[in-house]
Amino acid sequence: MLVAEDDRGQAEVLRRYLTAAGHDTVVVHDGSAALEQARRRRPDLLVLDVMMPGLDGLTVARVLRAESEVPILMLTARASEDDLLAGLDGGADDYLTKPYSARELTARARALLRRSRGSQGKETVLLVGALAVDVGRHQVRVDGEQVECTPGEFAILAAMAGQPERVFTRAQLLEHTNGVERESVERSIDVHVLNLRRKIEPQPKRPARLLTVYGIGYRLTAGTV
Repeated sequence: MLVAEDDRGQAEVLRRYLTAAGHDTVVVHDGSAALEQARRRRPDLLVLDVMMPGLDGLTVARVLRAESEVPILMLTARASEDDLLAGLDGGADDYLTKPYSARELTARARALLRRSRGSQGKETVLLVGALAVDVGRHQVRVDGEQVECTPGEFAILAAMAGQPERVFTRAQLLEHTNGVERESVERSIDVHVLNLRRKIEPQPKRPARLLTVYGIGYRLTAGTV
């Protein structure tokens, strides 16, 4: 596990908690080091502070998300909904606003790791029209072409592909993406859906597969291309 936190005191507290929980934890204190260590070590989880010297956390997340599916837990002092959604849109899978407890962070990290590893050993391939969701390999293909999804996006798509045509509320989809009971921003699901449409729809602004059910949520259908 890699922790990128410029507050050295807080970083040491996190390192101790995560190490005590059984995680091999490396700590860095700026964005450039976070990017370098993430590329070199390929951690199973990145805990990433937004405000850091050099590269900020949002930039690091965007760069890594283009290269990797590593789960990212974002730490932010900015509590506004727009700031939190910006983090999710940039590639984060979950977030914590400061101040937070090390125990809660450890629980969130455990949930993200469980979700990321949960598909291992399964051979299920979920087919919805030209969309194929390979649960075991954590891969998504559209018309035979692989598309890259974040762990949060994959969790949503796998849940919906398992029950095509079912209407999911935002709250139900949050249960699949969070793994820990807590208050959250249901609009974060809208961000994930928007990003998924860019990846799986021939015309993202006129979706044929991932449809909005107004006043309720979303459903996945085979679509007509």
